[in-house]
Amino acid sequence: MNDADPKPDLNSVTVGLNAVLATVDDDTPKVLSIKGHDGTPAIPYGAFDPVEHRTFEIGVRNWVERQTSLKLGYIEQLYTFGDKGREAPAALLTNDPSTTRIISVGYLALARSPAEDRAQNSEWRTWYEFFPWEDWRASEPTLIGETILPALDDWAGRGETPTLRAERIALAFGRTSLGWEEERALDRYELMYEAGLVHEAWRDRRAAGLKLPSADQSLSDVTGTTMASDHRRILATAIGRLRGKLKYRAVIFQLMADQFTLLDLQKAVEAIVGFSLHKQNFRRSVEQSGLVTKTGASVQQSSGRPAALFKVSDAARLDRAMKGLTIPRVKRSPSAKQS
Repeated sequence: MNDADPKPDLNSVTVGLNAVLATVDDDTPKVLSIKGHDGTPAIPYGAFDPVEHRTFEIGVRNWVERQTSLKLGYIEQLYTFGDKGREAPAALLTNDPSTTRIISVGYLALARSPAEDRAQNSEWRTWYEFFPWEDWRASEPTLIGETILPALDDWAGRGETPTLRAERIALAFGRTSLGWEEERALDRYELMYEAGLVHEAWRDRRAAGLKLPSADQSLSDVTGTTMASDHRRILATAIGRLRGKLKYRAVIFQLMADQFTLLDLQKAVEAIVGFSLHKQNFRRSVEQSGLVTKTGASVQQSSGRPAALFKVSDAARLDRAMKGLTIPRVKRSPSAKQS
């Protein structure tokens, strides 16, 4: 499309509902995925029906149950996505995307365990499959230093605002004194999208008839699994929201069993934030937080002494604690800090 092409007559709006349903399974953060219209992984989605759905939340719960046979528990509204062209290619919410603007309302839902998949087109997938650069638990992903940052630096140098681009890269990828900030998952994805380092950038530009990115397209083959429409952007938003929220609300217990050890809790937090925690400092902060209480029971682990079992405190369960966890990460000197 160029400036001479006639503009489409956008005469209607469709409200799309999307749900990121997250859980932690075997120390792995997972998201419920369905097959999009072309077989590409997607999060559960559907159009808001003003007749059938009294509220957006009722609508999104209805779509998730219809597509996955699962009922949602904890849920909160995540964000409203209204950027023009975000539906390219369309998630097929409407029969005529050329005349309909799609406004998408995203939700974040949490599950204590991955329910058995009862629908043929749904499955639980690790969210690091879609964002492999976000998992620092073992070490800094080599993908960052060897592929992502060199490509982003090249992209920054070729832009009209190289200094601004360089500043965005530095902040998103931990090259400032702040270091790596796990909540910036969306910032990192959007930079990579703009630079043409993910498949969605190439797909969407082709669909819109726009100039293709100047990056090497083969780089997008190693930067995570493609998702339908802008669902990877929505998932990145959910990951950043959940990571940040752990620090100021007791939301982590929406992902825990009724009883758990402090090691179980630590592993769940590490899975979500994507880096290792200082064990002693974490345990001390949890026990002093008032968010958990001992049950008086214990469980024998594979080695060592039995581990005490805890449960969420009444204050945290009723959300009266109004605080989250202290997250003391293991100190590491990532190469991403180096300019």
